[in-house]
Amino acid sequence: MLVAEPAGRVVTGVPMLDGEQHVDRAALARYAGDPSALGGVRAVQLTDGAERGLRVLEFRTGSGLSFDVLVDRAMDIGAAEFRGCRFGWTSATGLRHPSLHEYGDENGLSMLRSFSGLLLTAGLDHALGAAEVDANRYGYPRRATTWNAQHGRAANLPARLHGYGEQWRGDRCVLWAEGEVRQAAIFGEHLRMTRRIEGDLNGVEIRLVDTVRNHGFDPTPHMYLYHVNVGWPLLDEGARYEAPVARTVWQSESVTRQGVSREVMPGPLPGFVEQVYEHEVTPDPDGKVRARVVNDRLGCFFEVEYDPAEFPVYLQWLHLREGAYVVGIEPSTHHVQGAEAAYEDGSMIFLGPGEERVYHVTFRVGRV
Repeated sequence: MLVAEPAGRVVTGVPMLDGEQHVDRAALARYAGDPSALGGVRAVQLTDGAERGLRVLEFRTGSGLSFDVLVDRAMDIGAAEFRGCRFGWTSATGLRHPSLHEYGDENGLSMLRSFSGLLLTAGLDHALGAAEVDANRYGYPRRATTWNAQHGRAANLPARLHGYGEQWRGDRCVLWAEGEVRQAAIFGEHLRMTRRIEGDLNGVEIRLVDTVRNHGFDPTPHMYLYHVNVGWPLLDEGARYEAPVARTVWQSESVTRQGVSREVMPGPLPGFVEQVYEHEVTPDPDGKVRARVVNDRLGCFFEVEYDPAEFPVYLQWLHLREGAYVVGIEPSTHHVQGAEAAYEDGSMIFLGPGEERVYHVTFRVGRV
């Protein structure tokens, strides 16, 4: 069994750097005039190429866990690594400033030109495949339908940054950032997502709390999906994808045709076609679902923990093609068939005026 590195006891002497103990505030103050000697949050702006102008918050916990929050891309997470082992996927697109994103391009697949990083947030009113849906609820005769690209608009919307930094709660130092993403149109939706990201100094967790609220006055559709993307070198030949799967309820045709295991990963494969699954999963005794990628050779794992009451659907994505080698852990509010099916079977979520939903997800790293 894999266990995250324990919090352990409070250090009363020299602050420890191994991620297994809390950092005592008084002891840290004796050695350094600021917590940034061990870890912290730093705001930077990228300056070259397609990423030029992108605001980034660099988190360093001091335990070896570091990650980048992409403020101008919905406060999603880009690069992420643990003790020199990168686990956040780095694709050929790299990072791209949202001003370069053209939502209507390529029959709804334009997000594939800015698809990189540990986390892509799909939503706020649409996720999964591109679809044209009814928009008469907004009362504008010239806009009877709305066309939505794959995974919606959220991931390429800049956030309004509320703040970031380090906050002591007793002897616990919390690294944090918070911002708001607004998705709004005249004669359309007005949804806002407030994201709070936290990690502990000398900790091994990334905690996210998202609140999606309807600030408009019309019932508004809401779909939400965490596209968590794990890449090399944590993902490698022999790495294990572990999830509490009770049964698989849907899988893409490519699964049968290719016959590639969804549990033990091969190395990059020429010509591989993505394999997608929807699983029924069994929560742990505490009611949470935990899925992970484990690399025994490197001796570490990455884990996603979520509440199935908030995300009732679990999707798995394998894209093991040469040059784009990645696996996805995807908690979702809706089934893989997407928006059109959700309207047909009545499972589409509608947020009434002032109504909100809150989502809690934890990412965790540790040693095997």
